[in-house]
Amino acid sequence: MNWNDYRKAMDTLPFSAGFQERTEELVRRKARTEKECITMKKRGLYRTLTIAAAAALLTVSAYAASRWLSPAQVADIAGNPALAQAFESTDAVTVNQTVHTGSLSVTLAGLVSGEGLSNLTDQADQAHTYAVIILESLDGTPLDGETFPFLDYTVTPMVAGFTPWSVNNWTLDSGVTGFARDGVYYYLLDVKNLEMFADHTVYLAFYEGRTPSKEIFTVAQDGTISFAESFEAPHALFTLPLEQSKADAAAVEQFIQDSGLEPEWFTNFAPAASSQPTA
Repeated sequence: MNWNDYRKAMDTLPFSAGFQERTEELVRRKARTEKECITMKKRGLYRTLTIAAAAALLTVSAYAASRWLSPAQVADIAGNPALAQAFESTDAVTVNQTVHTGSLSVTLAGLVSGEGLSNLTDQADQAHTYAVIILESLDGTPLDGETFPFLDYTVTPMVAGFTPWSVNNWTLDSGVTGFARDGVYYYLLDVKNLEMFADHTVYLAFYEGRTPSKEIFTVAQDGTISFAESFEAPHALFTLPLEQSKADAAAVEQFIQDSGLEPEWFTNFAPAASSQPTA
């Protein structure tokens, strides 16, 4: 049975309430104590199949959790031990939502916000939000760091009620790390603290292209953002599960003032293409 058939079969099985969360937590605990957690046959040798890995095979997301790097592992490989620890804390949010687009499977694995979590920025004393995106090829072709066009894609936050060309990577002082591991590509995004916008809908967009524009995004009258119907390149849009109580209107106002953009940029939903900010 191929992977797509297997996944369809698993999706039809009923599970008890909370089964997925319990299984994923079991896998994570076992992953910290055992190096081998999935049966593999390589050069005629079988590795040990643990109970946690066997349980993980019962759901697609739990299976993915056992074979993907965790957000903490991604941060650790990227050279951020403090961030890796934060991804293991109760402040971290596990998302594990997946969108299939073009030839790619795009998963928002999780996010965390806080101060002093990165040693790769001169803003370590300021609160930032960090998110991990996982990419796989739908046909099983390994994604390689040397051949996958990392720079052809953008991962950026956007906020409902504000234009996509005013609140994005370019105004949120973003940084991104990308690397391939075992045929899977990982993005670690670092931006100014998104919790200040938590009383709005906050998105994380992945798409092939560069600066957000009206050719890529549309904004409804109520301020909600979506991809333009005419935009055919690979794309995915996630809604971030932020705690509304952490919204900070004063911080948002300061962000607008510090952006260097005219205030109307934040509410003018149809700017001329030639006047959009560039990276």
